[in-house]
Amino acid sequence: MADQHFFTWAALHVTAEWVIRLVMLVYVPQRRTPSAARSWLLLIFIFPYVGLVLYSIFGRAYLSRDRLAAQERASQILRTRGSEIFGPYAARPDVKGMFTQAVTLAEKLGDFGVVGGNAVELEARYGAAIDRLIADIDVAVNHVHLVYYIFADDETGRQVADALARAVGRGVACRVLMDGQGSKRALRTLAPKMRKSGIAVFASLPVHFFRRKSARFDLRNHRKIAVIDGRVAYIGSQNIVNRDFKRGIIYEELVARVTGPAALQLQAVFLTDYFAESGEKIGQPEMFPQQSPAGTTAVQALPSGPGYPQANAQRLIVSLLHAAQSRVVITTPYFIPDEALLDAMKIAVMRGVELHLIVSRTADQFLVCRAQHSYYDELLQAGVRLHLYREHLLHAKHLSFDDQVAIIGSSNLDLRSFLLNEEIVLIVHDRQVISDLCSVQERYFVESDELHLADWRARPRIRKVIENTARLVDSVL
Repeated sequence: MADQHFFTWAALHVTAEWVIRLVMLVYVPQRRTPSAARSWLLLIFIFPYVGLVLYSIFGRAYLSRDRLAAQERASQILRTRGSEIFGPYAARPDVKGMFTQAVTLAEKLGDFGVVGGNAVELEARYGAAIDRLIADIDVAVNHVHLVYYIFADDETGRQVADALARAVGRGVACRVLMDGQGSKRALRTLAPKMRKSGIAVFASLPVHFFRRKSARFDLRNHRKIAVIDGRVAYIGSQNIVNRDFKRGIIYEELVARVTGPAALQLQAVFLTDYFAESGEKIGQPEMFPQQSPAGTTAVQALPSGPGYPQANAQRLIVSLLHAAQSRVVITTPYFIPDEALLDAMKIAVMRGVELHLIVSRTADQFLVCRAQHSYYDELLQAGVRLHLYREHLLHAKHLSFDDQVAIIGSSNLDLRSFLLNEEIVLIVHDRQVISDLCSVQERYFVESDELHLADWRARPRIRKVIENTARLVDSVL
């Protein structure tokens, strides 16, 4: 009798496993890239129950209905009223050949066109970027808006919080969004003090189990934006945190300080996020003040995230790779490409484009780093020049294409940034700014070791096994 019960339960167990496998074989590939579908199906076929649970938590990049409705409402307003706000500053960048198609693509993907009359200053010094931001907050007269993935309760975070408190004391409205996971500690310890001083602080994409508005906890607002009085803005890779906030690692960043009409586009992105989290509708005219030309640079903001139907940043970068004719430099801390991006890089090299990829030798995420390493052999064999930045963790995220276009922002070149995170990049059409960026990149080359195929292939076999195993789950990292 006991044996009969055992075989009955065993049969039910096997049947349940195969039902899970077959159902998910149909369901998982829907609206998903082939590589992501393969990764999930591999996990589910090997560990059906574990895979089913993990897929139910991480498998779909969904947002709450309220968040999606807020995104759609904001996009609709920008599509219908955007000409009133941004129309007076519309510009056509001086780009050649296929780059004109990339400009059109960016306009279709996001909610913003190209605006002229801007000044863009690049800042690669960590402390100087924080000092400059605080100095701008200290002269704000109407409002200060910040959205950051990491806003830490440390020396840097408290310095910025103190500057915001001083601004509130002058009658300036200060609003801050901190990511629900990246700034988890500060939301518990620093945010209450900030609120007491009159600063409006909200968690972005907060995670609360069994609550209607809760975000899936691997979806994050990874943006780094500051807007002061609708006239000055900051965008880039740098968070509000000490540069050595992880033991044994020093972070190196790049920030762009933008003055001119482009600040209004970043303002619109912030206000969309702020409305989604606070429910507060902010549409006062002082949020979008009339702008006088601050410079001659044409730029365009491109937000991306699971609230958009396309992987905006990925689509743009692939298009620009196909448009490039001479030289492309990619700087990113995390590189886990999809097939389209990897193919575009290979094709660019085959067309004669000199393509450089700058990544850090130092790593702060074990599994991501190992998955990233699994692509190096393929890249080097294709002719991509790969540079390993020494000592610091190069957390900067920017790209340059010939002397035509540069991209600076928060988006990594990995599937998480392309599909799961709320991100923001600034597309710059200005040869002087691109020249300044190239100067930064040249310093990276000097402070890096170029990796060669023969040396890379000489690494221990166990490393290759670990890296290739990590690559199997690259689509779910």
